Amino acid sequence: MCNEIDIREDYIAREYSPEVLNLLLIDHGRRRGDRTDGHDHIIWATNSYQRLGERYGFHLPITADLITGQAGRVIMPRVAKSCDVQQERVRDRAEVFTPAWVCNAQNNLVDEAWFGRKNVFNTPSGITWVSTADPIVFPEGRTWKDYVADLRLEISCGEAPYLTSRYDAATGQPLPVGERVGLFDRKLRVVNENTATTGQWLAAAQWALKSTYGFEWQGDSLLIARENLLFSFVDAYKAKFGSKPQLRSVCYAAYIISWNLVQMDGLKFVVPESCHDDQQLDLFGVAAQAPCPGCAKDSSRLHNGVHTIVRDWHRRPKERQIVEFMQLLKQ
Repeated sequence: MCNEIDIREDYIAREYSPEVLNLLLIDHGRRRGDRTDGHDHIIWATNSYQRLGERYGFHLPITADLITGQAGRVIMPRVAKSCDVQQERVRDRAEVFTPAWVCNAQNNLVDEAWFGRKNVFNTPSGITWVSTADPIVFPEGRTWKDYVADLRLEISCGEAPYLTSRYDAATGQPLPVGERVGLFDRKLRVVNENTATTGQWLAAAQWALKSTYGFEWQGDSLLIARENLLFSFVDAYKAKFGSKPQLRSVCYAAYIISWNLVQMDGLKFVVPESCHDDQQLDLFGVAAQAPCPGCAKDSSRLHNGVHTIVRDWHRRPKERQIVEFMQLLKQ
């Protein structure tokens, strides 16, 4: 089943398609690394699940069979995890989740800079907010399409609370579509207010997704972030048209998300712990292990790990869209 907070992987495969779940598990960035099973998957990148068996190791892929069926409760949002597990992850990975009201206040600053005025989408009131009732008005020289296409990025995104607030990541309180405050939620509100047909909506919402990025170290959090973005897309469609989007539209949304929310070490711009020692010969022809030059010199450009790639959907022609994450940051 799927409750308002925890999107069960079994639910995705049953109510939509196994293809949707598999798309959310893809890691396009690993295509530059070694492939042992013919597939590219995000990896666990945490030791939290090793107790479940040898296939749950740090560097091993997250595959659908490991998180569905009898294993359907393996991956859960942070607020659903035990206190011991939460504390362990805070200690080991500095995993901290920001309350929705803080995300809202900071996202409001982003929009204040873009619109040139305060309280565009809502007015904060203590640890809550009041959403703007009237349609969003855009500044002279800018349109709603400009806003939808403007790039947004959440660094070390965890479950992506800055991108979408399906629920308050700190408390687990679900939020209705009209009260959501994420950067992607705001784009979807603008899409809902400025489109009339399903075709118009899908075209604009897909651009909203293509303009929304994030990266995360731990595979379970990354999967939850991807699920949150996908179901925010679905929820906004339902709010507009009263029904679910067609499967092909959900699959394409999942495909976009698999490119835009990536698994990465945010300091090195590589797949987590993919840097390695190189074997080199010394002056006497004796083999020696030399550390990764980037790790040795603390230089992000010299790391020999698998550099994370993304798709820059705004580039033309299409074959030039695949870029290293560092290139995207320049924008």
